Amino acid sequence: MSNGQHMTDVEADRYVRYEVNRGFATLTLDSPHNRNAISGRLVDELLQGLRDAAADIDVRGVVLTHTGGTFCAGADLSETSGDVGSRTRQMAELLRAIVELPKPVIARIDGHVRAGGMGLVGACDLAVAGPRSTFALTEVRLGLAASIISLTVLPRIDSRAASRYLLTGEKFGAHEAEAIGLISESAEDPEDTVEELLDQLRQASPQGLAESKTLTTRGVLADFDRYTDELTAQSARLFESEEAREGMMAFLQKRPPRWASGPVRG
Repeated sequence: MSNGQHMTDVEADRYVRYEVNRGFATLTLDSPHNRNAISGRLVDELLQGLRDAAADIDVRGVVLTHTGGTFCAGADLSETSGDVGSRTRQMAELLRAIVELPKPVIARIDGHVRAGGMGLVGACDLAVAGPRSTFALTEVRLGLAASIISLTVLPRIDSRAASRYLLTGEKFGAHEAEAIGLISESAEDPEDTVEELLDQLRQASPQGLAESKTLTTRGVLADFDRYTDELTAQSARLFESEEAREGMMAFLQKRPPRWASGPVRG
């Protein structure tokens, strides 16, 4: 096997692809077997991509996008065994790395976003979603809560929307996501819209971008310092509960959990 073939095979086996073009690194979630769910491996590769982008002086910012019809399906429920606290802290590390990166991160979405994927969107500085996009904070339907991801989601959305979507777990589209502040723009062609934003960012200085980002993220990072331990403990407690075990089993078995009931209408 040639070195070139070996590199191709290694790249094809990655859950996150890394490419640089015209001053921006693109991190593409490419784990189709689990709909880009947040596995330990995906988190590790995303963190490495962010480190690579931070270290490259020619990279002005990062685009976070996906292959397939799902941006991110949330936590990989096949990895529910083991230390829940470690997995939660790993997720907190990833979200903080996006927020702390001294370069803008732009989400380009045209697919479904669920649970932990919402945390990724909230962590990005800008987010553009296409017409195939849907969003939902589904934790409540699994006996869980949007613990760690609340650190990046709640600062983005208004309080009425937060109450509605955290409590109901219902899905909503890109126009609603824009209206409540979760995304920057709903677009028919998200790729073109993101390119227009990148052209604007190319006019800004690296120093200006880095220092301006610190102004927009100061409060979010303060909440990470204040609440990460508490939210990690909450997440671990919920994941280990009987209700969560029932909720996750029902999800994997594609059936309603035992507490769910159908609508009663007059």
